[in-house]
Amino acid sequence: MGHTIIEKILGHNAGREVKPGDIVTVKVDRVMLDDIMMPFIVSKFEEMGFKKVWDPEKVVIICDHLVPASQVDDIRAYRISTGFAKNQGIPNLHRSDGICHQLMTEAGYVKPGDVVFGTDSHTTTYGCVGAFSTGIGYTEMAAILGTGELWVRVPGTIQIRITGQLPEHVMSKDVILKIIGDLTAAGATYKALEFVGDTVENMSVASRMTMTNMAIEAGAKCALFAPDEKTAAYCDIALDDFQKSLAGDADAVYEQVMTYRAEDFVPVMALPSNVDNVKPISQIESVHVDQVFLGSCTNGRLEDLMAAAAVLDGKKVHPFTRLIVTPASRKIYKEALENGTLDILARAGAMITHPSCGLCCGRTGGILTDGEVVVATNNRNFLGRMGSSAAKIYLASPKTAAACAITGCITTPEAIE
Repeated sequence: MGHTIIEKILGHNAGREVKPGDIVTVKVDRVMLDDIMMPFIVSKFEEMGFKKVWDPEKVVIICDHLVPASQVDDIRAYRISTGFAKNQGIPNLHRSDGICHQLMTEAGYVKPGDVVFGTDSHTTTYGCVGAFSTGIGYTEMAAILGTGELWVRVPGTIQIRITGQLPEHVMSKDVILKIIGDLTAAGATYKALEFVGDTVENMSVASRMTMTNMAIEAGAKCALFAPDEKTAAYCDIALDDFQKSLAGDADAVYEQVMTYRAEDFVPVMALPSNVDNVKPISQIESVHVDQVFLGSCTNGRLEDLMAAAAVLDGKKVHPFTRLIVTPASRKIYKEALENGTLDILARAGAMITHPSCGLCCGRTGGILTDGEVVVATNNRNFLGRMGSSAAKIYLASPKTAAACAITGCITTPEAIE
């Protein structure tokens, strides 16, 4: 009997064949600790009696949620992060270099076939390069820091097959929102999502990142793309034999197979206040939009900024709408500056911020007040996510977000042409 991608990764790590439901203890290849969780991780690490982390080179600490500080207590997390890195000899400390999930792949910390854990639910992102990655709590992370191991239950797999060519104004954000709407918020609980088909093979790694990032919104334990030449180029490696084998076998057993024609996808939005409340934009009432947000670990990459800039080029943000742009990393900021993307966005009227989680997690950089409407490219639209619990959050692709910024109301990208 064949194996799914997740079965191959966990089996290879554990040194034996595995099947869904098996409990395996894995040796961890890399961990990501974000600033907002550091005080809890360090406290639990010390409470457990550990003195030294198992391998400082495999630990990555990233300050991204709380930079720049918006509350006095934010500095505590920053100091604890820096102090722990110094005391433990951890060389991989990023202080405002970008959002954790962007940096983990961009900076080369994650490779195909790796087993990675992070203290953030959107750690599922790294499946874009064919790694098993998932979010955990601070207690589990403290245990890994002390031992280098963690047990996991092998998840069953839902295969999602997409074939054909996507329409012009449809982005991978529209694709994953549609899939989440079909699965529902709990439809993939503790499952692996395995994306296949020529549509996803033709996607860039950046587009794949958007889809693996949002897999958790359907409850998925992880999400995976088979590594290919694009993966190798992005990770700056030559795939070894194991990494080349990371595709679902023809006789692998899947719990469910979902099949889509790319041509059937249309621009969509997730309506307030659930990510699975997804509708085609053509069916949504055209309400006034107070703010548009382009950024986050979901859609703050160069191709996202460029897609929005292409819509905004030569146009202006609506006079009664704010547009906030947050690149996902310093590297992306620099690239967007050098190729003129930020200039286009700034000329259109965008406010461009330093790379951080900021507005996405409701900490800083444009939080919303009662009754305001925001169209955002991030991954969650829960009540209170971006400020007031009485604000309304619509999730959309960068192209759609840019179109809404121009018209000042909910609209489709086609309407701008």
